[in-house]
Amino acid sequence: MKKLTELLHKKILVLDGAMGTMIQRHKLEEEDFRNEDLQDHPKSLKGNNDLLSITRPDIIRDIHAKYFEAGADIAETNTFSGTTIAQADYGLEDLVYELNYQSAKIAREVADEFTKSNPDKPRFVAGAMGPTNRTASLSPDVNDPGFRAITFEELRIAYKQQAEALIDGGVDMLLVETVFDTLNAKAALFAIEEIKDERKIEIPVMVSGTITDASGRTLSGQTTEAFLISIAHTDLLSVGLNCALGAAQLRPYLKTLAVKSDFFVSAHPNAGLPNEFGQYDETPEMMATQIKEFLEEGLVNIIGGCCGTTPEHIAAISELVASYDPREIPPLKGGGGMFSRDKEREGVR
Repeated sequence: MKKLTELLHKKILVLDGAMGTMIQRHKLEEEDFRNEDLQDHPKSLKGNNDLLSITRPDIIRDIHAKYFEAGADIAETNTFSGTTIAQADYGLEDLVYELNYQSAKIAREVADEFTKSNPDKPRFVAGAMGPTNRTASLSPDVNDPGFRAITFEELRIAYKQQAEALIDGGVDMLLVETVFDTLNAKAALFAIEEIKDERKIEIPVMVSGTITDASGRTLSGQTTEAFLISIAHTDLLSVGLNCALGAAQLRPYLKTLAVKSDFFVSAHPNAGLPNEFGQYDETPEMMATQIKEFLEEGLVNIIGGCCGTTPEHIAAISELVASYDPREIPPLKGGGGMFSRDKEREGVR
């Protein structure tokens, strides 16, 4: 992935926007989440967006294309809930490999089509690995603080299944995102390292945490700097922040990463904070104005959008970043780790 690292030293790359926001535009019903094999599935499947990569691949393909048309350099796969842990809510643990493989395959095909039409702007695919709906660090039972609903080993196994399918489907990198519990993320990173060792491959890894409120901490209580220190031992492509906050609220924590990190820095904030109806009101112009501060201060190498963002938001961001240089990082130190070193590596996708 030498090309990716070289690009990150030269320009700010644009990540896509919210998959869920775009899916909501289609007003889908239960039948959209079922194919012939799932007609008699006993549980309701509506809302299982990852499943659409199998039952309505046309929708997922179109969303990726719209974000690439808007100027995105990197597409995230439709796999935010693509683990056996998250899919257990729908009774679809057995479909996890296919969900991830098909999601990666769809994004790969669309990315390759856009790269072929414009080789000067290569498009990349990031295999999205969400946080799951369980936390390894906190008890869900206020009456039993020592109880855990998931173990590190269970998380490792689930993340390994997901990562293997994403790699098989053709992703360029893996994105461990929306991290609210760093122990969960460390299980994902451990699983990825296992795969790299077993397959004798190298694949870039992005990690993106989420600051849950104005306290500046993750849900499990870590500050931004503590989060960074907890994962800094891993050879990462980038570290960043996404979700929970809008760009304006995210800025002080992003600045911490920009100052402290030796890796490339990413950010994909929400389109502001949700209103009383859970909707996001920030227009593309409003969001771009706030992100402009990130760029003027040299805080980011990768920028995109999370909840509430659309191709219109990404188009505004893409137009804006063209006028700014990426955040500078120490040479041959972090910033892609092994991928930034002048050394040929075997097995790099």
